[in-house]
Amino acid sequence: MKIMAVNGSPRKKWNTATLLGNALEGAAAQGAETRLVHLYDLDFKGCISCFSCKMRNGESYGKCAVQDDLTPIYAEIREADALILGSPIYFGDVSGEMRSFLERLLFPSLVYADPPQTLFPRKIHTAWIYTMNSPEENARLMGYDRLFAGNERFMRLIFGHAQSMMSYDTCQFADYAKVVADRFDPAAKEKRRREVFPRDCRRAFDLGSAICSALK
Repeated sequence: MKIMAVNGSPRKKWNTATLLGNALEGAAAQGAETRLVHLYDLDFKGCISCFSCKMRNGESYGKCAVQDDLTPIYAEIREADALILGSPIYFGDVSGEMRSFLERLLFPSLVYADPPQTLFPRKIHTAWIYTMNSPEENARLMGYDRLFAGNERFMRLIFGHAQSMMSYDTCQFADYAKVVADRFDPAAKEKRRREVFPRDCRRAFDLGSAICSALK
């Protein structure tokens, strides 16, 4: 049983990466082989709209034809049993690197049929882990729920299963005194990181464990 996680944050030791690490620990505790990919370590771009993945009887039908650092990652995903994607929310969406990764992950398997169909060879479990500076109530007012639901819908269409976990009101900076961010209360942020973020880490661990239990 192989579980892959993809970190869409440029930071390897902060909120998103920490939660993904906990999710993989939960999977490993159930006996899974795990792997964490940091997108910002890779050289790639988003979909170039070549449509090679859509050409009838084409060599790349159902697969991305672009050859770069994502090529072996996509090949690994086709062999994985579960995929966990993690991203911070930047300006109301996932990070730019995650968005580019997502375009090329999903589009080749999408069949323009009515209803839409998938070319992905089998069903696998998928999950999203989101981190954001915004409190939960503000995230709802800003329409983040539609983003989360939309991403889940596409993952479910292509892969068969999807779920999401959100970590709200995270610490954006290690030291708020060093940055211009006067709208935030550093003491409240630090208190939440001490008291709430560990619970989010546990939820991520449980998510990874639960995915593996479902696969068994």
